Amino acid sequence: MNQLIAPARAKLPLRLLLIYAGPALPLAMLGLPLLVILPDFWAHDIGVRLATVGYVLSAVRIFDVLIDPTIGRLSDLSRSRFGRRKPFIACAIPIAGVGTIGLFFPPHGAGAIWLFITYALVTWSWTALSLPYWAWGAELSDNYDERQRITSLREGGTIVGILISAAAPVALSVTSNAGKVHLLAIITLAMSVPLIMLALRYVPDPLPRVSTASAANMRSTLRIVWANRPFRRLIAAWAVNGLANGLPAALFLLVIAQVLHAAAASGPILLVYFAAAILSVPLWQLLARARSKHLAWTIAMAMSGIAFIFVPIIRHLPSALVLFGVISVFTGAGLGADFTIPPAIQADVVDVDEAASGEQRAGLYFAAATMAQKAGNSLAPGIGFAVLQAFGFSTRGHNSAMAIGALLVMYCVIPATLKIIAALLMWHFPLDRQHQATLRAEIALRA
Repeated sequence: MNQLIAPARAKLPLRLLLIYAGPALPLAMLGLPLLVILPDFWAHDIGVRLATVGYVLSAVRIFDVLIDPTIGRLSDLSRSRFGRRKPFIACAIPIAGVGTIGLFFPPHGAGAIWLFITYALVTWSWTALSLPYWAWGAELSDNYDERQRITSLREGGTIVGILISAAAPVALSVTSNAGKVHLLAIITLAMSVPLIMLALRYVPDPLPRVSTASAANMRSTLRIVWANRPFRRLIAAWAVNGLANGLPAALFLLVIAQVLHAAAASGPILLVYFAAAILSVPLWQLLARARSKHLAWTIAMAMSGIAFIFVPIIRHLPSALVLFGVISVFTGAGLGADFTIPPAIQADVVDVDEAASGEQRAGLYFAAATMAQKAGNSLAPGIGFAVLQAFGFSTRGHNSAMAIGALLVMYCVIPATLKIIAALLMWHFPLDRQHQATLRAEIALRA
């Protein structure tokens, strides 16, 4: 039977949290090939036009944004003897497996339609898995700092998974895009099933304290979340920061190859980037505990934005590649905060709604948050590749100074600007440790 988690519960057992965080590792291993390698793999190796790849990826992600609120709300309304989050995760895994095989092992002659279908299977099943998974973690504790601990372990696992996906091809001397995506797809499928089964078996899936009967539809979803003022601010920062992260991710390989002329260094640079992310997680957690979550995230975004500005400056220096690695340390550290802090803030923002309504609907709120984040990410490849093509950029031949300039603007100038805007949005965020404790007291009194 599922047990309710007491509002003032002390630290949860580390073993339990590690089992809960385990699935994040293999699931994250697809992030690197999906965001970084996939566009170039389908454009260069499979032969689909670069702009077409961008349009297909953006179209799937836009549809994915529309799916989010339905999945989130249905998981809130779900009831079973296994819990309300676990059934969604169990059903999504086989669909994601089929899509992964089709996407990274396409048959000869596969084109845009095949890309759309298989990418949609992976993306949409990942939504059906991830939203309940994140909401599940938010409901394991009601404590401000414990939520940051849960999120840091889970998203730390996410970054470790990405780090493995960056290190494995380097360690095994796999250099081609096809070899990388094949290797990472196989490792992901092999690791995900046992780790997810462990989490489904041993981690409790708390049932809500009150019953819900609201219908899941877009209009009611938007009305509910829009009434939550702290959430409106968080979701705006998440969307802006999502676009700021999506552009460099989609254009990274092009910058390495066309600006730094060191395509073979992409693996080591990614390794440095994600190593900095995972090593920074304890530091961000300490800062969040000492001050507040939103201040830690604000500092991280501002730091990343400033670091991006230096990319055009160092490109002609003799030690450009080394300096780019140094920049990657700072932007990677910022990524560590991007992964671990916003979901913990999100769990606190849900308390605002629960204190007002008496209803637990973390799935709905995480769906709305990912809608904003995915809206930013979904625009990145479509905007980035379309702009580059308009300037005559080519992935195979020589590029003019104007085309390289467009690449640099899209890779670093625009993301830097967006990072600073997102940091300003989170400056003086109204929900801190004391406010959250007051909300939990109101919720406990009502219960």
